[in-house]
This record gives sequence, C-alpha cells and structure tokens, in this order.
Amino acid sequence: MRRFDDRVLHLMADDEQVPLALAHLAARDKVGAAHIHITRHLGLEGSRLTDLADAAGMSKQAMGDLVNQCEAWGLVTRQADPLDGRARLIQFTPTGLAWLAAFKSAVGQAEVEFRAAVGEEVATVVALGLEAYAQV
Repeated sequence: MRRFDDRVLHLMADDEQVPLALAHLAARDKVGAAHIHITRHLGLEGSRLTDLADAAGMSKQAMGDLVNQCEAWGLVTRQADPLDGRARLIQFTPTGLAWLAAFKSAVGQAEVEFRAAVGEEVATVVALGLEAYAQV
C-alpha cells in the first residue's frame, strides 16, 4: 500500500493541474501518505474532524495536526457546522478540489500501472481481497 501511495504522490507532483506550490511539496516528500487520508476520506460536503479520524483509523489529535497542515497549505478550511454550533466542518477549498481531482487521476494511473505489473488476475484478486478486508 505504501508503494502505491508513494506512486500516487509522485504522479501528483508531476501533474500540471496540481497547484505549483503543492506539486513542489509533493516532489520534496513534504506531503506523505498520511495526507492521503484526508484526501481519501474528506467528503465533498465537508466532514467533522472526529469522522475523518475514525475513517482514517487515526487519533483525533493526529488528524487535527494533518488538518492544520492542510489548512496552512490552502487545501482545506474549517467552517461552522450548520447542524451543530459546537462542531466545525472541514471542507475542501478550490485549491483542495484541484488537489482531489489530481489525486483521482493519479490513483487511476497507479491502478493501471499496478494491473500491468502484476497481471489482471492478480490485480482482481487483490481488489477483491481489499474489499473483503474493508468489510471486516
């Protein structure tokens, strides 16, 4: 999984659609697999910090640190939760949405490369295994 995430980050660093400052961070290994958790789990409508942490299997404090970093980079913002005045929603900024689009493209490319490297049958077994594992 780490190799796959590293490949995704490498593809994002080379993507012309990724804002230049973020591409430079990715190219210099300042963006890591942990940052991918936010990209994977943050809903388009926004998510609460506790929900992000639970989805990523991280502590609330660790996720808070990642959100702070992503907020400093302009990927996300915190807004008042309209359903709960005590809570804050983390939402993608326009720059974050560009990052998300590049992430989806990079994941697609990495999947194609993975299938080519291991073969269609092995890739299908891995995908089925990961789906089953996610259900546990």
